[in-house]
Amino acid sequence: MADQEEAALTSLHPWAWWCWAIGIGIAVSGTTNPLFLALIATAMVAVVMLRRSEAPWARSVRAYLLLSLFVVGMRLFFQMLLGGGRGETVLFTLPSIPLPDWAAGIQLGGTVTSEALAGSFYDALRLAVMLLCIGAANALANPRQALRSVPAALYEASVAVVIALSVAPQLIESVQRVRRARRLRGDSSVSLKALGTIAMPVLADAVERSMSLAAGMESRGFARTRGLPTRGTLPVMLVSSMAATAGVFLLLSTGFWVVGLWFLAVGAVGCTVALRAAGRRLRVTAYRPHPWRTRETLVSATGILAAAVVLGLGWVDPDTLTPALATVLDPAALTPSTWPLVWPQLTAPMLAVVALVLAPVPLTRARRHPETASTRNDTRVRSLRPRAVEPEPEPTWL
Repeated sequence: MADQEEAALTSLHPWAWWCWAIGIGIAVSGTTNPLFLALIATAMVAVVMLRRSEAPWARSVRAYLLLSLFVVGMRLFFQMLLGGGRGETVLFTLPSIPLPDWAAGIQLGGTVTSEALAGSFYDALRLAVMLLCIGAANALANPRQALRSVPAALYEASVAVVIALSVAPQLIESVQRVRRARRLRGDSSVSLKALGTIAMPVLADAVERSMSLAAGMESRGFARTRGLPTRGTLPVMLVSSMAATAGVFLLLSTGFWVVGLWFLAVGAVGCTVALRAAGRRLRVTAYRPHPWRTRETLVSATGILAAAVVLGLGWVDPDTLTPALATVLDPAALTPSTWPLVWPQLTAPMLAVVALVLAPVPLTRARRHPETASTRNDTRVRSLRPRAVEPEPEPTWL
């Protein structure tokens, strides 16, 4: 019980981690600076390694790292294969394959330039870091607690979302468990034939877990209704969602940021009202609801502030800045030029964003999974020094 209370005190609300990760993902989408992206990725991995629990879903960050590296490698491979020789600095030349006339504009092989490789690497690194943001949220946030913390009207949709987000961690856990069982039986071979012997137990384990989850939700009366749905909530929800989407589009893709803020605010208010009205027909109870405290607010604010800093730098017009501010801020450093190829620069706002990414480390404490912690406490054995056995005295004969 003490371990569970300690885990509850040290754990953070799952949606706070998601707000932090989504804010960083928005910040990453506004830059292609490789140095800046590398610092953000390193900071996120440091936060995950220092603040993740010992739960099974916390082990999925390695898979997302490998996926990010795969994305970067494949993007560079196709750039070299189909690059077309854009740029002036030629690195090497691949054998060229002639194509028919109907495939005009596509070139297989040919010259590979540093400008083309740098542009593809910058874009691929941005996508890789955005994938890493999702992996960090999956590793830090408890999916079961996230399911219990959504509004009542979104319970059906939240089930599908949480299950979809937890597929990768559950599959990784199943594969590790099956491989461990095979090693205990003396079978440690790694080949395509071994992959077939692993796939079926993993699939059977996934089906068994799904059936157990469905049976548990049904026995607890999941999302039981208590009345007819409130009229008008669906149109209000659709219109509000469209307004919020238009606001985000105007903020990220155009210069009409004032109109975008109005659309986003109206959409957010409309969605909130519609969700509260639609949730009244569901009788949903929460056992030990996770509180939203000051730490959750601060962690969420760090991600939102990081996104605001990067987006604010992107909206700044360099011509309106003084020479001193232009040197400190330098909005052009967010998207360094690849033609001509220049060395990317780091500015003070970028370092501030990296500090915001690392902010959850001092704001939170390291977590332990309650089951693992109690098991460690129960299996702790003191080392005892063996006592010296004194030899028995030999009998004396009278």
